[in-house]
Amino acid sequence: MPRLLTSLLLSASLTLAACQSRPDAGAETDPAATPCAPAAPARYTIRHPAWADSASIYEVNIRQYTPEGTFRAFERHLPRLDSMGVGILWLMPVQPIGRLNRKGTLGSQYSIRDYRAVNPEFGTLDDLKHLIQEAHRRGMHVILDWVANHTSWDSQLRQQHPDWFTRDAQGRFQPPVADWQDVIDLDYSKPELRRYMQETMRYWVQDVGFDGFRCDVAGLVPMDFWNQTRRELEQIKPVFMLAEWDELHDPPFLKKGQFDPNTGMLEQAFDATYALRLRYLLDSISRGQQPLAALDQYRQVERRRYPASASLMYFTSSHDINSWDGTEYERLGLDAQPQAVLTALLPGIPMVYSGQEAALQKRLRFFDKDTIPWNNFPLQDFYTRLLQLKKRHPALRNGDPCSQFTRLPSPTGVYAFTRTKNAAAVLTAVNFTDAPQTVLPATTGRFHDVFSEETVELQPREKLLVPARGWRVLETQ
Repeated sequence: MPRLLTSLLLSASLTLAACQSRPDAGAETDPAATPCAPAAPARYTIRHPAWADSASIYEVNIRQYTPEGTFRAFERHLPRLDSMGVGILWLMPVQPIGRLNRKGTLGSQYSIRDYRAVNPEFGTLDDLKHLIQEAHRRGMHVILDWVANHTSWDSQLRQQHPDWFTRDAQGRFQPPVADWQDVIDLDYSKPELRRYMQETMRYWVQDVGFDGFRCDVAGLVPMDFWNQTRRELEQIKPVFMLAEWDELHDPPFLKKGQFDPNTGMLEQAFDATYALRLRYLLDSISRGQQPLAALDQYRQVERRRYPASASLMYFTSSHDINSWDGTEYERLGLDAQPQAVLTALLPGIPMVYSGQEAALQKRLRFFDKDTIPWNNFPLQDFYTRLLQLKKRHPALRNGDPCSQFTRLPSPTGVYAFTRTKNAAAVLTAVNFTDAPQTVLPATTGRFHDVFSEETVELQPREKLLVPARGWRVLETQ
């Protein structure tokens, strides 16, 4: 056996032994469990769609993507995104937007006026179906941003079913959060509302062709609704469900005591949740408020909480972050690309937002037309190398209990690790300092450098040089 593989397998076996020495309290025997990892607790019943096991997510802001802001105009980018390695396209809401109490000139795409129609600003239903069919033809899947918690003030539901909404002490409609004055809160104690939402979600999957949903502020909707909805959708076809929520992070817009960290989102309903705690941690690391070692502490918390089959979505930007918190370059500075490497290759599901491959350095206006300046896609190759590696490499599969993660000893300011699966391995080292650093990989053998395309021969005790504010990503040949 080659020295490289011997070293990697020894490391993986030691990691596995450590995991197996810490049984999960309350875990039950899972007859389907692999010998690679401890059995997941029996309450984890999700069966992830096979097509999602190597997928990365790409968030699509139709309004801002092209000067036209239409489905047809965005469709022209599918060959580029396919080549980049995107597996799942996440479309922000496509329905008509409310006019009453609208913010800005065009309003929020999360202020839904009619759940069963298409925003004419984006095109027609046939245009949308054509986009989904073309994505499917290329092997990509498409999920729809679903706003279950609230509607616009002038929504069809308010007009036809005013009893489906919550009211304040004076009997008035009310926003779910004080700052969200363009929307009003739905009341999920109403069985008729639940049936309507489930039937409507079935329509978008069965009749329109979507492959699942990204569920807006999922934690504000009762968990039993999501559990039942997932079961109903699975009767149509395997779906992918993403929750905008993180059981490890208390949302700042909730009042004290409102946050429930034990919703069980990843057990029966959702394939992934946001890694919001990680996102804020990465921001604080770049600001010098926390050391890079805090990332190890975060990973320990995540792994203690969830079995290896569960995944969180890792990212450095999104529609909310870009518009309200700032661009990557405002928030992260020189760490923008190094952090993108981490979020793409750590054990999670990576997500890229519209415009990141353009090195987007402006905040897109949320309620108005504000087209992305693509500037000839300066980071297209950067993201292609990351996402295509994620797509092809067996050690980087999502939620794979047989893929092992090993943290490598590194200088302060460098984060280095290997991910291994049988005879395959990826070695990643990211340098957040202003000087070149070296890492001792503790492995030998022949590697392919994903970014330089060079062959790297690592000899015993040979150190790997990582450039200042740079990275090295090596895969076994």
